Amino acid sequence: MGETIPENRIKKLDSMFDAFSIVAEGTYVYVCDMRYDYSKWSRNAVYAFDLPGEYMYNAGGIWEEHIHPEDRETYHDGIDAIFSGAENGHDMQYRARKVNGEYDVCTCRGVVLLDDDSNPEYFAGVIRNHGIQGHIDALTGLRNQYGFFEDLDTHINRNSVARIVMVGISKFTEINEVYGYDFGNRIIQKVGRYLLEQVGNRGSVYRLDGTKFAVITATQEVPEILEKYKEFRTHFRSGFSIDDKVVILDLNGGLLTMDNFSVDVQTVYACLNFAYGESKIRRQGDMVEFYNDLTEDNRHRIEKLHAIRASVMQDYEGFFLMYQPVVDAQTEKLIGAEALIRWKNETYGMVPPDHFIPILERDALFPDLGKWVLRRALMDAKRILKSNPNFVVNVNLSYSQLEKVDFLDMVFGTLEETDYPPRNLCLEVTERCRLLDMTLLKNIVVNLRGKGVRIALDDFGTGFSSMGIVKNLPFDTIKIDRSFVLKLEEDDKEKELIGHFTGVANTFGAKVCVEGIETTGMRDILQNYNVQSFQGYYYSKPMVIEDFLAWADKR
Repeated sequence: MGETIPENRIKKLDSMFDAFSIVAEGTYVYVCDMRYDYSKWSRNAVYAFDLPGEYMYNAGGIWEEHIHPEDRETYHDGIDAIFSGAENGHDMQYRARKVNGEYDVCTCRGVVLLDDDSNPEYFAGVIRNHGIQGHIDALTGLRNQYGFFEDLDTHINRNSVARIVMVGISKFTEINEVYGYDFGNRIIQKVGRYLLEQVGNRGSVYRLDGTKFAVITATQEVPEILEKYKEFRTHFRSGFSIDDKVVILDLNGGLLTMDNFSVDVQTVYACLNFAYGESKIRRQGDMVEFYNDLTEDNRHRIEKLHAIRASVMQDYEGFFLMYQPVVDAQTEKLIGAEALIRWKNETYGMVPPDHFIPILERDALFPDLGKWVLRRALMDAKRILKSNPNFVVNVNLSYSQLEKVDFLDMVFGTLEETDYPPRNLCLEVTERCRLLDMTLLKNIVVNLRGKGVRIALDDFGTGFSSMGIVKNLPFDTIKIDRSFVLKLEEDDKEKELIGHFTGVANTFGAKVCVEGIETTGMRDILQNYNVQSFQGYYYSKPMVIEDFLAWADKR
């Protein structure tokens, strides 16, 4: 290495690099100060090809090591010709090795810039990676979801800390219905362009599915990102014009700091989706950060989720079901059970579902897990039907399962495969199903009940739209959440609520199941109400199937 480059030359190099970057979207930019053989390269090239850094001495020699051996001599001769003054530019193709060891075909074009005395001073140009052209979104020109995953994978392989942001547009369907899809596409383009301008050279912007975008940044801290997001929301909330039409957009946002590199990109994406969903559902669009904090076993949440996702792909290893009895409210005879999923392994021990279901239900793997739960529950319940032919097994559903186009086929196919009677199955949905189109949900419920499958509304009263769901959907059972009976024995208001809830259920022809029965006193009080069934620790905690069968025999 020769003389160290002075600070003023680095500043000039940066300025030239910024100028080239503005007009060279979709390529890797490089600028070399030929007097010091000191270069600056695009950050995306650094990540994709595992280069030492954005700033490099002898970048040509370093890059040569990444060139395919069969193309290396041609590349070497071309660079020699540039630095010897024999050529004032080059235009060549070669194969370059990525971080994963594979080669992409690249086209490299560069030009020599002369100083005032006509001596070579800078060598600047772009490298177009033809391997990533399929990763460009046609509508916005941004990297698409495939490019997003590829770049995430590069950060993980490099152990490079990054902050990942997901931003999406709320209620976009309404805009398409009012103005049409062409107008909607122009809005997506406008949002993508504005996001790109705001991020600048401090990160990479991607268009994901639908109306969602992502940003990967290694330089911005969380407080700065939160402040930028507020400005971003304010800009689109204040309205902007397209074809003389003023449009107001509301946004949702999720944020994750990726500092654990023992996970895969799909786990990171699931956690990011969870944070985004919380912003959309619970926080009215405020940015929600996924906290990758340590759990009780001193493992990070994202690391634990990675292990759970791996179990799904390894034939559901570690997953099992437990069953909590449901009894008749008057006779206290066993009439059914709720199937509850659990996961356990040697590293993490027993993990309750509220630690992973809320995140996994936004994961592409979740429908497969849901099908496994249904099939396992039906197979177990068949053993109980031999001695109790009226036994009903309850299986919980997520809204993400219900929105799958093949959901009904999955349920009916599993019933047929297991030869299980539909009338002995009850599927439980929650208030969160308000996220689905109500017409779609009603169609699903009507089809299921038409085949004899029962439908229950779980956790009634805990969500602000429970009443609306009861009015619109024909439920067989309404399950009153345990939070409404915790102080039933000393609180008259809770008694009034139970009377109100049972009245609502009776109005719509549904039976009532009360969860959380823990004492004789609670049971005695509730037996005076129009309640058909009980569930709770007073009768039993959840049990694995063998223990459940033994418990049932004793009763």
